[in-house]
Amino acid sequence: MEKKEQCCPKFDPAPWEGKTHIWKNKLFIEDDIKQLFHMPINMGPVITRMWKKIEDAGAKPEDKDFLMLAYDPSPWKSEFYISVTRKVPEAKNVTLSGSFISKVFEGPYNAVPKWIKEMDEYLSSINKKAKRYLFYYTTCPKCAKIYGKNYVVVFAEIE
Repeated sequence: MEKKEQCCPKFDPAPWEGKTHIWKNKLFIEDDIKQLFHMPINMGPVITRMWKKIEDAGAKPEDKDFLMLAYDPSPWKSEFYISVTRKVPEAKNVTLSGSFISKVFEGPYNAVPKWIKEMDEYLSSINKKAKRYLFYYTTCPKCAKIYGKNYVVVFAEIE
């Protein structure tokens, strides 16, 4: 019998459901991923390159502090952000600041439009409005299959 090894830690949705996060200069590295109608083309190599830079710089966060966020400004490009503990040489170091509300969803990635609609309804119920959405894909597709759940945390940057 083939042994299945996971590379992503098992995700606990409880700390993320309906929570408010205030970030002040939260440090990330950023890179762009090419897309074709929001479907990533070069995701694997970009993430691998980013992670190597993080490890080489000794900037890897603890599992509980790890975030990998995606923002799609267009159907052709996604901006990926990975949290780090210090600036990373030879990487695009950026900070994110603002108020964010997170909710956890489960299902296939093509459910994103549905999740945005549900998030908009939730925000409306608490008199908030999103400026933009960032998506935290909590596990890689291989680990999602092993765990039997594909959790995605939607962060709404609120006004």
